[in-house]
Amino acid sequence: MGYTFTYPYVLPPGFGGVPSVALDSKGNLWVFQRADAGKPQLFKFDPNYKLVHRVGPDAIGYQDKAHGMAVDADNNVWITAANGATVMKLSPEGKLLMTIGVRGRRGDWNEARGQRLLWQPVMVAFAPNGDVYIGEGHANESPNDTDSDDAANNIGAARIIHLDKNGKFINQWYGNEVGQGKFSSAHGLAVDPTNGDVWIGDREEYRIVVYSRDGVFLRTIQMRNLVCALYFDSHGQPWMASGQDGQFLKLDRNGQVLGAIGNGMGIGTGQFIEASYWVMDKQDNLYAGDTSVGRVTKMVAPKQK
Repeated sequence: MGYTFTYPYVLPPGFGGVPSVALDSKGNLWVFQRADAGKPQLFKFDPNYKLVHRVGPDAIGYQDKAHGMAVDADNNVWITAANGATVMKLSPEGKLLMTIGVRGRRGDWNEARGQRLLWQPVMVAFAPNGDVYIGEGHANESPNDTDSDDAANNIGAARIIHLDKNGKFINQWYGNEVGQGKFSSAHGLAVDPTNGDVWIGDREEYRIVVYSRDGVFLRTIQMRNLVCALYFDSHGQPWMASGQDGQFLKLDRNGQVLGAIGNGMGIGTGQFIEASYWVMDKQDNLYAGDTSVGRVTKMVAPKQK
């Protein structure tokens, strides 16, 4: 597609992959990194690629298996800790505003009992009205807790949890693996800006499952690659990250691949060990980390003639 691979962001020294990045409306890039306990894992870079803020464990604790991240319309930053079993909302300055779930307490969400636990939360996405969708995604590819002796944690199925912007429960729906309308994981998650439909990346089944904003199944789109992450660009066009294939794929709404960015799996220029959650700006530049490598790639779009 004519993109140029650049590496203008310099992360602090240390180890750990970068599973997700996110842009705010001012052009600041947030970077979420896996790191050892006690070290900062969330970083903010200004539009000139300067590191301007680190969010340390004093604010967000240890993010056990740092995973997905997204910025809402008010420039608040939402982060997920898959093993930590929490979703956190932070202010643009990195102040903790809200925690959903209980740290280290994996379990099922049961609103009727007032039990608001999370099970492998991996990504968040926002509806046009600010509602929040949480994809609980590793599910059946992780140790399965079905029939657990723990009454608060005995389902373990992949699901989508739908909350309003203040964290009030609206709805949830489950994968349960098999057949049309089902999904065994919800690793990818994005909301179609044109109609509010929720697109789910069922990674291990190589498929995209589309639901309405209210959780009504609409259709399944079968793909040929791991569906690790989903995203809609500023034109409302769907894209997909294909994981260990090391590529970002531009799609039409039927899943047809229109173009690809990335040089495959590896650590060379334009390569990724695992292409996962990413973000695009209004100039169609693409920013991505690498779940297994501690670096950020800016893929610069070709200038339009």
